[in-house]
Amino acid sequence: MTMHRLKNVLIAVLMATGTLTGATAAAQANTLDSILEVGESKNQAARESQRKIDRLADEARDLLSDYKSVMKQVDGLKVYNSRLERQIANQERRIAEIDESIEQVTIIQRQMTPLMERMVDGLDQFVELDVPFHMDERRQRIGMLRSNLDRSDISVAEKFRQVLEAYKIESEYGRKLDSYKANVEIDGVERDVNILRVGRIALLYQTTDTELSGAWSQSERAWVPLSRGAYRSEIMKGLRIADKTATIDLMNLPVAAPEAM
Repeated sequence: MTMHRLKNVLIAVLMATGTLTGATAAAQANTLDSILEVGESKNQAARESQRKIDRLADEARDLLSDYKSVMKQVDGLKVYNSRLERQIANQERRIAEIDESIEQVTIIQRQMTPLMERMVDGLDQFVELDVPFHMDERRQRIGMLRSNLDRSDISVAEKFRQVLEAYKIESEYGRKLDSYKANVEIDGVERDVNILRVGRIALLYQTTDTELSGAWSQSERAWVPLSRGAYRSEIMKGLRIADKTATIDLMNLPVAAPEAM
């Protein structure tokens, strides 16, 4: 009886032990799956983190490259701005100088008009007292100058240039040989003559038939007849030289002696 009970207890223990072992194995299997899932989850998280790290590293490299590029542009702009500042300072100095020059020009313009009037008056007086050659042309030039002085459409600079040009023309008269036709009163009769001008030192005439000759006397302010045949050939030669039909040569002409001032 007792042995039978022990058998039953042993069978019961073995059955219980088998049941417990199965349950433990099942629990261990579940635990392993959980561990594997956690490991996979951690690996997935690690991969995601690595991708984020790689992306952030790429962005950081791009930002660093952009920063370096921007800094180079900034350095270039600093140099460019520095040069512009020097140029602007120089331009401001030039503007100040120009403003001052404009003020001076205004003052000069106010002074130029009376100066030009005096110059034209002086030129007019000089022409009237000078040897009387090309008088119509010279008087017409002075009349034009006086007319232009009153014109508002001509600048002061242009007016002054014209006055200086007239002075230059008068100056060149004293260095040139010239001939032209004119009318001269000889013995109360108007005669056609050829005029020979040698600078301002001699002004002579010869009738078209070459018979009569004369010279301008600046002291008498009149034409003085020359002896017949005295300078006939020399005046003819001078006329040919002035007309460029003869080569330049020495001429024996009546020239008034210089007067003491």
